Amino acid sequence: MTDATMDLRSVTIDDSGLPAPTPEIEQERKVAIFDLLEDNSFRLPDRDGREVPPPPYDLELCIRERRLVFDLKGNKGQVAEFHLSLGPFRQAVKDYFQICESYFDAVKRLPPSQIEAIDMARRGIHNEGARILQERLEGKADVDIDTARRLFTLICVLHWGG
Repeated sequence: MTDATMDLRSVTIDDSGLPAPTPEIEQERKVAIFDLLEDNSFRLPDRDGREVPPPPYDLELCIRERRLVFDLKGNKGQVAEFHLSLGPFRQAVKDYFQICESYFDAVKRLPPSQIEAIDMARRGIHNEGARILQERLEGKADVDIDTARRLFTLICVLHWGG
């Protein structure tokens, strides 16, 4: 058994009303959810002197009224719901999709050294998106960098359709 943290026991995406994802986007989504469920750190701080129910939580992500919504439920129902503006994510998401397109294209036709360079740039943009997410969640939830990276991937999936 590993020392994996399991604060999120399930992660779903409400993508109703969004266009169907491409096979590549669907694969990114599946991998991000799988990795999240294997190891994640998602803690809710006490608010206004009230303790929050302890993890594990069930997380649903969606876009509602042009805002990113984190809906968390625990063993006894609703734990928290917070809405984030999509604006701060737009450039990172745009850059991430552009570099992913380059990466998917490169894998088909370029030598490994060029693929590696594109992949390094992709990881850099991914890290920037994760950092933005950690900033936006400040005071609402504490997430480690790996959890933030995986959640950023899911935000990209939602952004793609939204």
